[in-house]
Amino acid sequence: MMLAAALAAGQVTPRGAMAASRARAAEVPGAVVRLLDEDRAMSAAVDAPSGVFGGVPFLAKDLGATARGLGNAGGCPALRCRVVDPGRDSALFARFRAGGLVPFGLTTVPEFGLALSSEPRGAAPAVNPFDPTRSAGGSSGGAARAVATGIVAIAHATDAAGSIRVPAACCGLWGLKPSRGVTPLGPDFGNHLAGLGAELVLARSLRDVTAALSLVTGGHAHAKAVAGRARVALCLPGACDAVANAAACDAAEALACAGCEITEVAAPEGLGARADRIARLILSVALAEWVEAEGLTEHELTPLSTAIAAEGRAVPATSVLAATREIAQITDEAAALFGAADTLLMPVLSGPPPLLGHFPDDETDPDRHFARMAAMAPLAALANVVGLPALAFPAAMRAGLPVGAQLVGRAGHDAEVLDIAAPLAHHVAVPYPAPIAGMPA
Repeated sequence: MMLAAALAAGQVTPRGAMAASRARAAEVPGAVVRLLDEDRAMSAAVDAPSGVFGGVPFLAKDLGATARGLGNAGGCPALRCRVVDPGRDSALFARFRAGGLVPFGLTTVPEFGLALSSEPRGAAPAVNPFDPTRSAGGSSGGAARAVATGIVAIAHATDAAGSIRVPAACCGLWGLKPSRGVTPLGPDFGNHLAGLGAELVLARSLRDVTAALSLVTGGHAHAKAVAGRARVALCLPGACDAVANAAACDAAEALACAGCEITEVAAPEGLGARADRIARLILSVALAEWVEAEGLTEHELTPLSTAIAAEGRAVPATSVLAATREIAQITDEAAALFGAADTLLMPVLSGPPPLLGHFPDDETDPDRHFARMAAMAPLAALANVVGLPALAFPAAMRAGLPVGAQLVGRAGHDAEVLDIAAPLAHHVAVPYPAPIAGMPA
């Protein structure tokens, strides 16, 4: 990372980098919902270890694993009033901090992470840095907006049904949804999504995502290299528009020029639809449990959260058990996708980033809401249900907007996916609206 190198060389001080990030955060509405007070942020910056990211400012997502002093509320104002700030880092943030990252705030999410756009009530929406009429995506939309607008070079993100990859595609960023179990999910937050959730970062480069994965796995991210030419299966879903599919084709051509073997195969849209149904069931049941555990009442929630929680409460235990059986079946069937391929290459989104308001939180029909989610990111949940690594990356710029694609690999082969993506590291020059705060001129 260039900012980490500048810090290591003494071209900028940790205090200077933190001050610049805090100042930039004040200029960019919709990215950050909470900042640590200045004294604590500066103290953390000065005390940061000299790891690979030594002294680099870092933002936590308002959902998922927690950083010391930054209790998250899942974008829910009622929960924000009840949250007690943790006195220690979660396992994931302990590893982030040990590598020199300095958490100093929380990024915007939709309430309970339930949408692919980040427009929480009572706070500014995370608008797209390339078109303010559109969304930065969700649920890690604030993180994506923060990185793309230069508040930070790298930010924490989570993904249970596309929430790392969708914002990456909307904002021209890199983001890896790790394999199930590769990164720690406890001890406090745990994983209340039956294995669908995974956590890592959003960044402007493959290099920084790779460094973050190595940091949190201790450099042991499973298999790294394929024997011989990497085999990439190009999947062009019928649900995706011509621009999204063309961008994936452009990436395939770049990989072919780098020596990869490219074949075109049918997109696994049937498996994707089944994965969407399972994700919906698990998300609704998990929300019902979360709301009950926190003692939240209907009048404290948005109509959308109320409707989805009600759906979750109505699900019988036998249906949850049946879903776990279908997860095993889908996982077995998905293994066949890699019989002649090391990775699958496909779009992330079916079209451009959605307009603001595309996911209204006064929606009371979960059918309509989840249909919008599936239509926007038609194959996103498959990687979550099966537990596969999926790397989103900028594949093109069209009409001033980034177009993302993703490489999906075999479970546990996260580093292999990153290696295969190496020829794409400079495939697209994304014209971010601002440099990273704190970088020397």
